[in-house]
Amino acid sequence: MTQTTPANRYPAAPLWRAVDDYFSDALVGEDAALVAARDSGASTTMPNAEVAANQGALLGMLVQIAGARRVLEFGTLAGYSTIWFARAVGETGRVVTFELEEQNAAVARENLTRAGVADRVDVVVGPASDSAQQLIDSGAEPFDFVFIDADKPSNPAYLAAALELTRPGAVIVIDNVVRDGAVADPDSDDPRVQGVRQVVADIAADPRLEATALQTVGVKGWDGVIVLRRK
Repeated sequence: MTQTTPANRYPAAPLWRAVDDYFSDALVGEDAALVAARDSGASTTMPNAEVAANQGALLGMLVQIAGARRVLEFGTLAGYSTIWFARAVGETGRVVTFELEEQNAAVARENLTRAGVADRVDVVVGPASDSAQQLIDSGAEPFDFVFIDADKPSNPAYLAAALELTRPGAVIVIDNVVRDGAVADPDSDDPRVQGVRQVVADIAADPRLEATALQTVGVKGWDGVIVLRRK
């Protein structure tokens, strides 16, 4: 009897990519501005880190389903997901996106301008925790939707800031939480894994939150997201 192992239980990665490509081509599509934003990721400090096209479309749909007019994003890079958010909130909405590196912010600004949404996006450069604290201290208007997709060890701090910057009914999505299955290992010495595990523990202990997590496979490999809602 053949033993089932992770290596032969799951489809090969090329098939994951083919399935993603099929659904994206049939249901999503990317216009020239999104394609340019994706390609420009090569000019950032973290190439190929943007969400996939179908994931970007999902994020945009979640914003619209939630009726969100104000979106906060932790992690801009080339602004690919930022474009999806800016389009989803519409002309009267607002997106604030945090980016550590000016190099990446400059690329993102070009992409946002090309997409025709730069006027509804604020790209804030600097450590995301500091930028979030400045919003908290200034009494910023609450956000309706938050996307956390920055350095994973800081996930707990970013969630805490997001809770300060939202109100009941807000939706929060945390990306890259499965990490090829490593999240299941409590003894992992990877600080990114421990950042995910700590934020999961924080969510589970917070009575204000309801949440679930979904594993994903595709062009971004084996990963997943946590989706939270403030009660």
